[in-house]
Order: sequence, then C-alpha cells, then structure tokens
Amino acid sequence: MDNSLLISLSHQLAAYRSMDVIANNLANVGTPAFQREEPTFHEYVAQLRPAEGQTGTQSLSFVADAGVVRDLSEGQFNTTNAPFDMAIHGKGFFAVQTPNGERYTRNGHFTLDASGQMVTSNGDPVQGDGGAITITPEDGDVSIAADGTVSGKNGQIARIKLVDFANPRGLVKEGASLYSANGQSPAPADNATLHSGMLEGSNVQPVVEISNMIEVMRAYQATATLNQSQEDLMRQAIDKLGAMPN
Repeated sequence: MDNSLLISLSHQLAAYRSMDVIANNLANVGTPAFQREEPTFHEYVAQLRPAEGQTGTQSLSFVADAGVVRDLSEGQFNTTNAPFDMAIHGKGFFAVQTPNGERYTRNGHFTLDASGQMVTSNGDPVQGDGGAITITPEDGDVSIAADGTVSGKNGQIARIKLVDFANPRGLVKEGASLYSANGQSPAPADNATLHSGMLEGSNVQPVVEISNMIEVMRAYQATATLNQSQEDLMRQAIDKLGAMPN
C-alpha cells in the first residue's frame, strides 16, 4: 500500500477513536458523577529507506492512539432530597465492597437493602470506617454530616469512608461508575465534604461535545476525500500506462 494511504488511514483511525469517546461522553450526560473523557494521541515517526529517485532517510509521520484522559472537574450538584443520596465536594471517592474487592466511585446514589445495609444501585455495600454500614429501624431518622458521620436518634451509627489517591487519573474504570485502585493505596480524603440529599451530575457539556463531534467528522471526511483523490490519481496513472504501446 502507498505510504500516503497508510498515513491517511492512521488519521482516520484516530478520528474514529475520537468519535467513539465523544459518543460515550454524550451517552453519559445523565449519569451521576460521570467524568468526561478526552482521547489523546502522539506522533509516531517511521524512518524508511529512500525510494527510487529519493536521497536520504525518509520520515513518515503517523498518528498513534495514546489512550484517554479523564476530566476530573466537579459536576454540578443536583438536589434530590433522597435521604441517602450524597455528593462529594472536593477530591475523593466513596469506597464500596464488590465481589472483586473494594472499588471506588463518586456516584453517591445509595439506598438501603432488605437487611438495612447502605448499598449502591448494584447492591454493593457502601463502606464506613469500620466496614459495611447498617441502619436499623431503631435508629429513626438518619442524618449525614459534611464529614460523613451517619447519625440516628441514639447517636453516631458510622462514618462514611472517603478516600483519595495520589493519581486519580490512574484509576481503572470498570463500569457501573466504579474504579479499581490499579495498585495505588487509598488515603483518607481529608479535604472532601459531603452534601446529603444531593447528587453530583456529569461534567459533560453536550454543546461542547457536539461541537467536537462536528470537527472530528469534518476531519474524517477531509481525509477520506484525500484518499479518494489519491486513488483516482493512481487509477489514472495505471490506465495511461496500460494504454501505452509495447
């Protein structure tokens, strides 16, 4: 395949990857505490031997996928008045216990299960400083303070575990708003505060994402048009060569 086509193909793959990430952002506009993602790329330069008629080493510049970067900015807080909904202001994550071990989330949409345990929408127990948090009918109306202290009519019940990481972008997304530590050790999120009866919204801005999608689609179409022009030139050259007398 011609080198110019290979370079164009790498650009098209990068545009396709960008559209996939943008589409995922738009699909999660309504997901509590979803953090938008942005694709990153770097230049890959290949050194080739000169072709006929060329002198010196030839450099080809390709686009290489370098993964995605999460936007860690805080989403807007929305009032729900649900007693166990919580939003984290500042850097931090809730800790939840899953079948695969402890995982972390900023999605504070919690409820009580049949046994009185505070759980996520998937049924994973929310962790306090002493383990799972259980609330009984004897606790009466429950309040949650800014420092995570859960209190009932008989006093303190538990304190919600809030953690932070040295490199939050290094957490690995596992779906259902959960992240794994990826080898990092969680530390207490001392500067985080809780807002009870509220949920953090997604930090995705639909207008911005749609604008980005339009730009990427235009770039993809421009590259596709360039490829078509290159193929037409090659076809014309082959036709002319084929028409020449032996």
